[in-house]
Amino acid sequence: MASIDLDKVLDKAWADKSLPEVLSAPVSALKGISDRQGDLLKEAFAIKTVADLAELKYVGWAQALAALDAAK
Repeated sequence: MASIDLDKVLDKAWADKSLPEVLSAPVSALKGISDRQGDLLKEAFAIKTVADLAELKYVGWAQALAALDAAK
């Protein structure tokens, strides 16, 4: 089972929330993403939640390209 230190990736207000709550949270729940940046993601890519960001096809493409580069 995978694990992650939620204190390192979530703002304090979200660190004690359940995974479903975090996935439904605005992207500003992620440490380092401001409300303004969240608004810009919504405007540019219709990203409203952490789950939306995780499912963004461009993120997957970029991760695949980085994995290919790391495997060379």
